[in-house]
Amino acid sequence: MIRKAVIKDAKEILGIINFFANRGEMLHRSINEIYENIRDFIVYEIDGEIAGVSSLHIDWEDLAEIRSLAVKEKNSKKGIGSSMVRECIREAKELSVEKVFTLTYVPDFFKKLGFKVVDKTQFPHKIWGDCIKCPKFPECDETALIYEIEA
Repeated sequence: MIRKAVIKDAKEILGIINFFANRGEMLHRSINEIYENIRDFIVYEIDGEIAGVSSLHIDWEDLAEIRSLAVKEKNSKKGIGSSMVRECIREAKELSVEKVFTLTYVPDFFKKLGFKVVDKTQFPHKIWGDCIKCPKFPECDETALIYEIEA
């Protein structure tokens, strides 16, 4: 089941995200960042346990970003990630956002969901907001993709 995250989920969200961040697969987040952005997060719960997390962060009047998409390894390949991306897109559409983007090391996953590869330079606010904190900056090896929401 997918649901909006609540405060009590913050530490588990942090643990899931930073597990993958420690492997160099996403940006580290602080507990402060999780608390400040808890309204952006959704969780996928199985039998009361969080199996995956994602967030939809509004960047501009017509643009949102899917961030921090992570599924625990024991729950991978079950469609959880795809379900969470579709939920983020649904929420973006509900908010009248026209485009959703992501930066990822697994572009084929997002392509299967209708995202298209674009140049990262389309998102200068992202580069100077989050990417500058990344240890790989400025040699980013992630792929930028965008999904255009139909009216």
